[in-house]
Amino acid sequence: MHPQMDFSPIIQQVFNALWYLIPLAILAGIFKSPWFKGIAGEFLVNTAARLFLPKDEYHLIKNVTLPTDDGTTQIDHIIVSRYGVFVIETKNMKGWIFGSANQRTWTQKIYKHTNKFQNPLHQNYKHVKTLEVLLDIPASAIHSLVVFVGDSTFKTDIPDNVTYAGGYIRHIKSRREVVLSQADVEAVTAQIEQLRLQRGLTTNRQHVRHLRQKNAPSPPTTPPTTPQCPKCGGAMVLRTARKGKSVGSAFWGCATFPACRGVMKQP
Repeated sequence: MHPQMDFSPIIQQVFNALWYLIPLAILAGIFKSPWFKGIAGEFLVNTAARLFLPKDEYHLIKNVTLPTDDGTTQIDHIIVSRYGVFVIETKNMKGWIFGSANQRTWTQKIYKHTNKFQNPLHQNYKHVKTLEVLLDIPASAIHSLVVFVGDSTFKTDIPDNVTYAGGYIRHIKSRREVVLSQADVEAVTAQIEQLRLQRGLTTNRQHVRHLRQKNAPSPPTTPPTTPQCPKCGGAMVLRTARKGKSVGSAFWGCATFPACRGVMKQP
């Protein structure tokens, strides 16, 4: 019999040589996750705002969770200025994008893979409406803006208030009509800070729970039960009286009529 070989030294050598692949694989998974893409996209938008929008004119408020009648809504960025309140939804995506302003869902295509996602303009619409209710300013002073970051290309006409990361600063600066006073800007900024839910894991969990409940499929409805015929025990169908004192009223009649003339009043 051959003596049993001990592979422990070989396994240890392989591990010592390739151990670094484990953290690399973990990092690769993190970088590809939707969570990290969202964080990276928001970071790029935040950085551009801080670098290219004067702080004395534009006030950036990021990651705002606000209470609503049916739960919460989370806004990536709000920029408050004399030229209006800009409500920004960020999308970090790649590939080809197909969609129009009125479509309920848009399409992302990466080679042969196709993915449907909610129209971000519709998603941002709730954010805008929430601010319209909470803030004491004209609705016309609140502007919706969707910013795409990442290696994505629109293959359909891009809506006016949808832009790439490089163009969103230009889009904001293009609005030069003063619609709010400096006092309004300070009041709106303070009001948003006061109304927002405290940042932290609890708030994030509450928002995620609300989204899951909102997107959960509705429970199947139970169809109305059909009564059994009191004479033959068979199925009955709903009929309408065509003559007599009860003309026009509904009643249950045996499905085998005229073989069986069983009837029941509708409750």
